[in-house]
Amino acid sequence: MYEFKNLIILGPLIYALHHYEEHVIFNFREWRLAYFADNNPISTEEVLIRLIALLLIFIFIHLIKNNRGSAHIVLFFLMTTQVVNAFFHIFFSFYFKDFSPGAISAAILYLPINVLIIRSAFKEGFLRSYLELFLLFIGGTTTFALFELIGPEVIAFSIMLMPFYYIIINKLDAAKARAT
Repeated sequence: MYEFKNLIILGPLIYALHHYEEHVIFNFREWRLAYFADNNPISTEEVLIRLIALLLIFIFIHLIKNNRGSAHIVLFFLMTTQVVNAFFHIFFSFYFKDFSPGAISAAILYLPINVLIIRSAFKEGFLRSYLELFLLFIGGTTTFALFELIGPEVIAFSIMLMPFYYIIINKLDAAKARAT
């Protein structure tokens, strides 16, 4: 059960639960507009469908390829959409002294489940160092921040870069394997 391939399947489920908290129980969009620019013309439901579909595609690719490149893409996507998102909700709840809808599921679902996913990635060799994890986190943070500043165009740009990353990480692994 605690294998990487099993744990990543929880990603879309906890995203749906997080979305439910943000937009059914509370009104995240109203909260967000009180503090941030309105740069996202896409409905929250469409964002939900797009991000869950993309995550499922990346999970499916990983289940087929089962290599570090495919695992890193899943981890990058989870860093961007869940881990950094969790820090966003928690930080800005305190910063603005105003509860950010989504902070509850971020704290009790996103962070603990992603810790389990990251641990399994280390255990199974998909992550080899804390530097790799840090770089994925920085990439996720940058992508999340650009999404918040620019809007959904960032999603398309990051998806276009993913195949290059996948190829590079797998070529580096192949070169390292040949060298040993």
